[in-house]
Amino acid sequence: MIRPRPGSSAGIGSGWVTSVAAASTVLKRMMTSPPRAFPSFFFGFNVHDAGDESPESGGSDCERDRSMCEMNEYASVDLIKPILEDQRDAFKRMLAAHVWKAVQVFSGLRSNKQMMRRNVMAYLRNCGYNAAICKTKWESSGGLTAGNYEFIDVLRKEYSTRYFVDLDFASEFEIARPTISYERLLQYVPRVFVGTSEDLKQILKLVSDSARRSLKSGGLHLPPWRKHRFMQNKWLGPYRRTVNLFPASFSSPSTSKQGYGVKCRAVGFDASVNGGQLLFPATARTR
Repeated sequence: MIRPRPGSSAGIGSGWVTSVAAASTVLKRMMTSPPRAFPSFFFGFNVHDAGDESPESGGSDCERDRSMCEMNEYASVDLIKPILEDQRDAFKRMLAAHVWKAVQVFSGLRSNKQMMRRNVMAYLRNCGYNAAICKTKWESSGGLTAGNYEFIDVLRKEYSTRYFVDLDFASEFEIARPTISYERLLQYVPRVFVGTSEDLKQILKLVSDSARRSLKSGGLHLPPWRKHRFMQNKWLGPYRRTVNLFPASFSSPSTSKQGYGVKCRAVGFDASVNGGQLLFPATARTR
C-alpha cells in the first residue's frame, strides 16, 4: 500500500503558496478513498459509443483504397483498446487513481501546463511515489529533427519499472486534415496517459502508422515532428530528471535550493522536495 509521506514545515514564500496546512488537509481527505471509476479522459471516449459514428458523416478517407484504409484503422482501434483497458498491473491502477485526483485538484491550472505538471508531480511525491519531471532532448541526425519534450515519470525501484504520466497525451497526435477513420482512432487515445514503456511503444507505433496513412490518403507528406522516430524520442529518448517545483526559467529568491536535476537513463530520487509540500501559485489560491 502506498502511504503519504510525512511532510515537514519547510517554508515557501507566502506570495506563492496558499495555506500549506489547508492544502494538506484537502489532499489527505482526497487520498483516503480510491475513485469509483476513471473519467473518460484516461481512456479516450466511452468505447461503447464507438458504433454511434456514421462513416458517411463527411469527407472521403481514401480515394483509391478506402476500404483497406478503414480496415487498418479499425484494426488499430482493436489493438489499442486492450492496452488501455488492461487492469492487471495493480501499481499502475493505483498510480492512475492518484493522477486522476491530482488532475481534479489542479484543474484550475490547465491554462499553465508547466505549473499543472509540476503540481501533479509534487502531489505524487506527497503520495510516496518516486515521481519527477522528465525532460527529453535530442539532436538532429540521420533524418531525425531535433526536439525536446517534458512529462512526468514514476520509477518503481523494486521492479526496475518506469511509468509515464502525460497530462496532454492525445494532443501530441493531432495532424492536419485527418481522415474520418484517423479521427475515430484518435478518440481512443487518452488525453491523460498513465502506462509503462511497453504500453507507450505499442501506442506510438499504431498511431504513428495511422497518421502516415491518413496524411498519405489526403496527398500530404508526413511532417518530421509526426514521424515514428521523432515521436519515440519524445518519451523514450535521452532524458534529464528533476524534482524542482519551479521551472528553470522561473525567478524567485527561494527556488535555488528547492530541487535538483540529473541526467540519467533510469535513476530515481527518494529525497522529499520542499518537505513533501505542494506548490500552489497565486492563480490557484483558495479564497
